[in-house]
Amino acid sequence: MSGYAKNYAAIFLLSLAGCWSTAHGADDGDVQSLLPLSLDELFATKVVTASRHQENRTDSPAHIVVFTREQIRERRYKNLADLLEDLPGVDIQRGTRSSVYNNFTFQGHVNNNKMLIMLNGVRIDHPVGGKIPVAENFALYNAKQVEVLYGSAAALYGADAAAGVINIITDHAADAEGAWVSAGGGSFGETEASLLAGVKLNDWMALTVGGHKQSSDRARLDQYYLKDFPKVDAKTFSGSVAVPSVARENYTGGTAGDSLYARLDAGDDLTLGYYRNYFRSLTSTGDRPDTTLYLDNARWDTAIETMYGTLRFNLTPNLKGELVVDYSGYEVDPASKYLNIYTDFQDNGYVYDKAWRRGVEQNFNWRVNDANTVLAGVGYKDYYALITPDLPKPYNTSLSPDAQGLAYPNTTLPIPVFEAHYSNTSAYFQLQSEWNKAVSTMIGARYDQHSAYGASVNPRLGMVWHNAPDSHIKLLYGEAFRAPAPEDGFSTFGTFGGAKNSNGLYLGNNFRSPNFDLKPETSRNLSAAWDWRPRSNLNFIANAYYSEVDNLIVTSSEAVPTQYIPGALLSQSTIKVNAGKEMHQGIDLILNWRNQFGNAWSSDTWGGYSYETGHIKESQNALTLAQSYIPEQKLKLGNTFRYRDRYTITPKLYLIGATTTERNDKTQPGERLKTPGYALMNLHFGAHKLADRNLSAYLDIYNLFDRRYYVAAGSSSTTFVNMPQPPRSAMLTLEYRF
Repeated sequence: MSGYAKNYAAIFLLSLAGCWSTAHGADDGDVQSLLPLSLDELFATKVVTASRHQENRTDSPAHIVVFTREQIRERRYKNLADLLEDLPGVDIQRGTRSSVYNNFTFQGHVNNNKMLIMLNGVRIDHPVGGKIPVAENFALYNAKQVEVLYGSAAALYGADAAAGVINIITDHAADAEGAWVSAGGGSFGETEASLLAGVKLNDWMALTVGGHKQSSDRARLDQYYLKDFPKVDAKTFSGSVAVPSVARENYTGGTAGDSLYARLDAGDDLTLGYYRNYFRSLTSTGDRPDTTLYLDNARWDTAIETMYGTLRFNLTPNLKGELVVDYSGYEVDPASKYLNIYTDFQDNGYVYDKAWRRGVEQNFNWRVNDANTVLAGVGYKDYYALITPDLPKPYNTSLSPDAQGLAYPNTTLPIPVFEAHYSNTSAYFQLQSEWNKAVSTMIGARYDQHSAYGASVNPRLGMVWHNAPDSHIKLLYGEAFRAPAPEDGFSTFGTFGGAKNSNGLYLGNNFRSPNFDLKPETSRNLSAAWDWRPRSNLNFIANAYYSEVDNLIVTSSEAVPTQYIPGALLSQSTIKVNAGKEMHQGIDLILNWRNQFGNAWSSDTWGGYSYETGHIKESQNALTLAQSYIPEQKLKLGNTFRYRDRYTITPKLYLIGATTTERNDKTQPGERLKTPGYALMNLHFGAHKLADRNLSAYLDIYNLFDRRYYVAAGSSSTTFVNMPQPPRSAMLTLEYRF
């Protein structure tokens, strides 16, 4: 670790030396359009996610972190995964999961289906609450600011807002006139391009459109981690050699993603929006070479499309209304497939998923008087999902589910296609009261009536105490529920070898059984935050939290296998059940420090230290285990050195402690196997106002010191426990503003 610290200090010192030497002969012009907001201005930035209306961050009854456009640009948060990686309390394991690619833990909550991803307050993640890739597909080229709300927000946003909410906020189209385009290329065949353009159509209507496209071959990990990627026989569960070692392929792990965005504003009253993103990764992601085939055509392609309309109106000067209508669709490309040990390494692992959500919500904001504000709303959402097990050929989208005519390989047994159609009706109420200049409170609740899971009520309580002019203390309690996604109950897999028993039943093992009786997970969250500014350019934040989750959905081995396939006898099966309980607690310490060196140079230092522990019990009689994917301690630091609005140097350092995997340590009951900790540095350079003063250039270097390191994995017996990570890479990007 000491070597990394020395290198980090050296880069900072060299950057500072460059600051002073360059500043000595600098022009003292004061036009610095690309400089970030001061801390005073940042504190004055309005947020909307915590209460569904604009308020100061320090008045918001929740712990919320805001990233401005300038910070996103300078820190090189090209996509949501980059931004989340810098957040305290958030852990990311890149390239470890076959169908979601990156794995996230948000203050102990594992998987990205425990938090909401929104665009201008409209949900743009999985329409029925399933897990999705959060990677280069969620690019931030269109973001004015990103708000990250920690803790339960189900009282406002309903199901799945158990861990938090991420809200990407874009410019009003009338404020986004002009255009810019960027293109870049780098190591391992990586290319990326994006654009954003805005135009006023007339005096009251404006349009913004944008998009991005990314692809990468990614590093040949077998060339950098020889011991982790040996050429071995690919054997089936029965021990048959499907592919001998001498015929094994080289590692491949390419990705691709793109997105489209449009926003039309008619005055301040009507907004129409469209957003679509796509991501492709390989289904061999995270799997060991003895259990999978690394092939470019064994891929997982997903697309999410969202359309929405928002109508704002004033009933009285103190009573405002907002009507939101939205539709979201999700689809896995029918050509997506697995080629691994679960398909006997045969080309019969095609999969298809499809889902949609459509809804309407009416919200009201009533300013009762100077001290009290009431928020209330009602809504209705309709959901549909279709999920297939492994298929011997691609699903035919032009035929109905019943007309597919597919049978399990090596049998005559028809393959069932599972469908679900359900709805949810909701109503919420929240009262925010300012008792005096120092104390304000929030109390609220949401009622949901789910056609499949019945009724639930989720309360939310908060208090803000301005105990000093520059010191703010927040207390928040919230409850939440996560409705089981159709993939939890309906996702099945397994293969038949063709053998039958004496009764003529096909014999199958290693199957995943469906469970149509899953119940929602419920959680309780308590947090306390202290936001302190001892100086105008210095900000400390401490956030302590505790959460419990009941009815946790876990994978369990079936003592008596569910015989859900007529004509078959299944054995050694697993199933998803509500049997678990988990707890997490921790504290995040956050620093923001801004300095000005004369008229030309400035710096922006930020960082976060996190301490976290957690435990999970997968059934009433099971052993209590350490929570997966959590490093007990981690430190994330960054600093942007800035010369006027012309040049930036941004080193970022990650010190991540040993991280629990999902694999039990058989030598220590109750403990998990751990992935060794690591230190990683990225370095980013920016140069602006080049050529005709409209050109910017960026050089991004990842894994600066070319270290070999691993992140935690182990989600199943066929995956890596410690997943190798890429070597050093670099990317050069040019951006032109018209």
